[in-house]
Amino acid sequence: MTNERVLAVCRSNWEYRGIDDATVREMLAELTAHLEDAAAAGRTPQDVVGRDVAAFAASWARARMPLHRRVLRMAALIPLVVGALLLISHLVHRTTAVDVTAGRLAFWLSIGVATVALELRRGSLGLGKSWIVALVVGLPVMVLTDQLAGDEPLFLLPLWGSALLTLPGVAYLVAERRGSAPQRAAQG
Repeated sequence: MTNERVLAVCRSNWEYRGIDDATVREMLAELTAHLEDAAAAGRTPQDVVGRDVAAFAASWARARMPLHRRVLRMAALIPLVVGALLLISHLVHRTTAVDVTAGRLAFWLSIGVATVALELRRGSLGLGKSWIVALVVGLPVMVLTDQLAGDEPLFLLPLWGSALLTLPGVAYLVAERRGSAPQRAAQG
């Protein structure tokens, strides 16, 4: 892997995490200096960042992004994902109210817990391995809960309730987008 590729992966990772442009530029300058020093000493980029560039970028992002911002981001994005999944369920079943059973609730909670644990551990909320692990955890929990508690609905969630779940995430994404627009305009 080349220095340019390492820098591109790190930039993409840091921008995805919502790190402001000035900090990303500072981090890239620091990493570039480390990579150039390593090249001058005859070492490869992997000697600096390791084999998993995304994990390296995530660890730097965690070090640069305060915990309260990461918690705020997770608190906004998890309801967005759950609300989107529920809206899809409304569409698939062509209904204005979705039955929420103990199994479904356990499924969503276990996926949320697994996703948060992986996010805090690896620092990424990608659609790759972390979602597969979350589903591998969620499906058995759902089946076991359905067997133990039955599949009777606990409550009905109306369409407006599912849409309401998405609002914190949408508001967060809009605010994040608006916050980075002036920075992009100042650069260009």
